[in-house]
Amino acid sequence: MIPVVRKEVEIPEGVKVEVEQGRVVVEGEKGRLERTLYHPKIKVEKEDNKIVVECEFARKKEAALVGTFAAHIRNMIKGVTEGFVYKMKIVYSHFPMKVNVKDNEIIIENFLGEKFPRKAKIFGDVKVQVKGDEVIIEGINREEVGQTAANIEFATKVRNRDIRVFQDGIYIVSKGA
Repeated sequence: MIPVVRKEVEIPEGVKVEVEQGRVVVEGEKGRLERTLYHPKIKVEKEDNKIVVECEFARKKEAALVGTFAAHIRNMIKGVTEGFVYKMKIVYSHFPMKVNVKDNEIIIENFLGEKFPRKAKIFGDVKVQVKGDEVIIEGINREEVGQTAANIEFATKVRNRDIRVFQDGIYIVSKGA
């Protein structure tokens, strides 16, 4: 009996998955995602209507990587079927902020009364909308959506002031599909 760490990911209807030499391509109604998941000891294969990630004689790190690879594939499938949506709230008490989307940047003007605008980069193929005091970030790649939200939060980080008093910023309120 060979000790094997094995994880299976079901492929739902309407989703097409191709696996070739560690390269996983997932296509669905919302779009197409491509990713390289490679490790010399880990096999990623397609069997019937599921993806199998397995490793024989796995050490602790390799066993962890099997779970990580399976989670990445699950997120790719969820992204092409449902997509990911992060909602953020614009909060200010001292100076009214003005938030705009221009090209692949978010421009935050009048943050804490500063003369120069702060900017946050929009990653990849992510759509950002500003509606009143809410910022909505949508996309099919979970990492790009999350990184864009993190960039916005980081751009409005309060420095050189008491953060208990100056709670202005743009904060993540909800994450979901």
